[in-house]
Amino acid sequence: MGTISTRVPDDLEKELEQYLEEERLDRSTAVRKFLAEGLAEWRREQALEKLAAGEITVTKGADLAGMSVWEFTQLAHEHDITWVSRDHLESDLEEL
Repeated sequence: MGTISTRVPDDLEKELEQYLEEERLDRSTAVRKFLAEGLAEWRREQALEKLAAGEITVTKGADLAGMSVWEFTQLAHEHDITWVSRDHLESDLEEL
């Protein structure tokens, strides 16, 4: 396991301390949780952007986002991303 050290603004640290108290977490656990959640959200955003640009298929997008194909298609629908096209269908069927 690696170590990450960073400086944060006072207001962010104060908010973190409040979170730690309310959730009864230690600082390291909370920071790991926030980092994991932030990176998961970033992966989903990247996958959605690439899907919308036609760079990847739904199957590859789900993989990139760390989601099932069904979850990812629902997410794409929620973001009004049209992913159904002949090319995408053929690519997805080949992958399946």
